[in-house]
Order: sequence, then structure tokens, then C-alpha cells
Amino acid sequence: MTQASDTALDFLHARATEFFSGALEACNIESAFDRRIRFEGNTLKRLIPDGSGPDVINLSQFKRIFVIALGKAAGPMLEVLLNRMNRRKGLRGICCTKYQPKKRNWRFRYFEGGHPLPNEESFAAARAALAMLKKARRDTLVFFLVSGGGSAMFDLPLDPQIRLDDTIAFHEALLGAGAPINEINTLRKHFSAVKGGRLAIAASEALKVSFLLPDVPLRTLDALSSGPTSPDHSTVDEVREIIDKYALDTKFSPAVRAFFERNDLPESPGNKSWRPPFLSRFQRGDAIQARRFTAAAHLTDEDEAFSDSVFEVLLSSHDLVESARALAQMAGYFVAIDNSCDDWDYADAARYLLDRFHDLRALHRRFCLISGGEVTVALNRTPGAGGRNQQFALACALELAHHPGDMLTVLSAGSDGIDGNTHSAGAIADPTTVARAIAFGFDPEESLRTFNACPLFTALGDTVVTGPTGHNLRDLRLLISDKS
Repeated sequence: MTQASDTALDFLHARATEFFSGALEACNIESAFDRRIRFEGNTLKRLIPDGSGPDVINLSQFKRIFVIALGKAAGPMLEVLLNRMNRRKGLRGICCTKYQPKKRNWRFRYFEGGHPLPNEESFAAARAALAMLKKARRDTLVFFLVSGGGSAMFDLPLDPQIRLDDTIAFHEALLGAGAPINEINTLRKHFSAVKGGRLAIAASEALKVSFLLPDVPLRTLDALSSGPTSPDHSTVDEVREIIDKYALDTKFSPAVRAFFERNDLPESPGNKSWRPPFLSRFQRGDAIQARRFTAAAHLTDEDEAFSDSVFEVLLSSHDLVESARALAQMAGYFVAIDNSCDDWDYADAARYLLDRFHDLRALHRRFCLISGGEVTVALNRTPGAGGRNQQFALACALELAHHPGDMLTVLSAGSDGIDGNTHSAGAIADPTTVARAIAFGFDPEESLRTFNACPLFTALGDTVVTGPTGHNLRDLRLLISDKS
């Protein structure tokens, strides 16, 4: 390629990075909290009433206030909530996240849970939370701060005989199956003592307020960290179907296999005969507000534990995509959004989005295609260094290698700043990626086959590195061209 072409691609790389970083910065947890709630003296007011639970909560009627924060954004979410609450008598809590906050509150116990696989701290945090919630009564208010990543960071098998190494192998089998997140989490919910609503059931008498920062589609919010505080409408029959579909029983340890083969495998909390999607109705606008998810006429005894629960969605992938759209439009690009490949196989998603991009950009000199959500990767071997975003970007690079003169850049990155087992959020690809990688001694097709994309992109200087962001709003894919 010519020097002018190289300069043009460098410009597109910079643009893509600018839009991704700017979208992350625009999705501010602090301002999102302030759009939802306000503390005035001893009163908590919900600023966007939706009929799910009380709109005004009198804090003076509670002797104790518990806070359980879990997931990748647990630290930032907890810090914002505590800053708004000031000092409250009877306040105690637990924070479980991968990266411990520098600023700690003496009223809280902090745990460094594992991700993408659980560790001893994951178990310890879950045990501590259950022990705390056993003390909750009608005079207790519980705040749950739930963000993505909690499925691994915060876990405890329902069967006390199942050990940590069995649980790690269970999570590895699920991650490598290539199944969509809703199917993975159906199994997690039935396996765990703190997922699928069981964490909320542990404080059945208390008033519960859940603040959610989802890394799952809004139509399946009960999949967020495998739904620790939400009623679950998946069933044991579905669990068995998923295990058969992906032949997972051959990948489970004997203890886990025996658990799922039990004739009396427990159902997760939730009305199985009346099965609407959790929080199925929501409004879009400046903010996304979850709607009431159940109705009194359908409540079972277990559902009563959820009937007065409050759920507030602080931010979502929708906010991330819309923020990126605004930045691209301000920069003079025509923008299209296509989230239809959510949960697709990474290779299918790469081909689809590139075809979609080429179809749409013919009419526009400066064009940006934005896609939110996540792609899936089915592992058939122990992976190298990489994650779904770098795998997607490398698949795009191999497709783009057939069009060496094309002025097109593809960025795919995770909003949490972590892609798979690497310290990169993702990567950027263009039509020169494959040729440059070969010049550096890499075999791009072999890197793709062995799920080892990170060393290749690192050598090229094309990884997206943000460090932990305190966010987890799913992934963002940007395809950008500029014919000028």
C-alpha cells in the first residue's frame, strides 16, 4: 500500500479508538445513579417511577441496611452509592470484584473473586453474603449492586459436596461450549446456591433494591451474573436439554455430572408455569428503566420474596451504542446500527457485518457501522492468549486481506477492558493486518485456529488497551471507512 493509504488507515484506527473511548467515558456510573435515585435526609426517592416496588423509601424505618456488591463494576457502583448515602446506622456490606477498590469502607468485607473462572474468594464471598442475609428481617433494607462477571466471581455450588476444582471445570466446560449466554446461565442458575434468585430468597422478608449494570441483552436481564436477585423461569427440563445439546455431561467432573443427573434436581426460585421474560417491558430514552416483572395474580410462595423488589437498570449496551453513534455523527459520519448478530458465532458475525457494511457504505462517503452485544467462541482446545473480540477482529482481518486497497478499519473491544484471558480490551483490524502479521513471522490462520490472536495484534501495535474500566456494558464493534 502507499504511504497515503497507510496514513488514511492510521487515521481510521485513531477514529475508531476515539469513538470507543469516548463512548465509555460518556457512560458514567455516577450520573446514571443520579438519574435514578436521590437521597434527601432519611428518604430515598426514585426519580423514574415504574410501578415496581415503592417510589419513596423511608430509611428511618429500617434498623439495618445491607449492601451486596458483585461483578466487575462492584467497586465503582459501591463507591457512588456510599457517597450518596453518607453515614447510616446499621450499614454493613460485602463487595466482591476482580480488582479491589483502592478506597475501602470499614463497614464492608472485600473479596477478590476469580474471573473468568471462580476461585476460593468467589466461594468465600458467597458464603459471607448468605450468612449476612440470614440476619435480614422486615426491618432490613438490602441494596444489591449487580454487574457482569459475577457468575464466576461470586459462586457457591448448591451441593456442598462439590469442590472448587469441580466448579472451575464446570465453568470451563460452559465457556468452551459455544452456547449463547442465556443457555450457559440456565445451567449456572440451577448449579449455584446464590444464582437464579437464591440470593434474594436468602433475605425473603427484607425490602430489596437491585441496581443493575447489565452485560446481557435487556430482554434477558435475569442472565446478568446469572440472576442472583431475580426470579428464574428456566426449568430443570431445559437444563437437561442444554446438557444433551452440547454433550456437556462428558466434560463435567463425576461430582457435577452426578448432581445434574439427580432425579430430584432442585428447580431455581420462580414461577415455572407462568414464564414471561424477566423485566420484559422497558422504556428507551435518556435512560433505560426496567418495568415491573411480575403480577400478584401469578405469585407463588417463593415469588412473594420478589414481589416488593425494586429493579433499576443504570446503564446498558444501548447507552454504549448510542454514545458511540453520537460521537461518530458529530465527526461527520453517516451511522447505521446493527445489533442482530448478538450471540452469533464470531466467524458468522464477522462475515455478516462486513457484508452489511459493504452494502450500506456505497451510498456514503464517510460511513460508520456500529454493533453492540457479544459474539460466541466455541473452544475445541486449550486456548492461547485471546478473547472473543480479538478472535472476531482476526476473522475480519482474514476477510479484509482479499481487498488490500480498501480503506476500512474494524474495532472490536469489551467495555470492561478485558478480552478473554488477556489484558487487552480487544483489537483493531484492517486490510493490511494479515500482510503485516506475516512479515512479523505470524501465521494468522494458525493464530485464529488456536485462539491465540493477542500476540499477533500486540506485535502489530493494534490491541485496544484501556485497563479495567469499572464498566461492563457488553462489547462494541465499529466498522469505519472514509473515502475522503
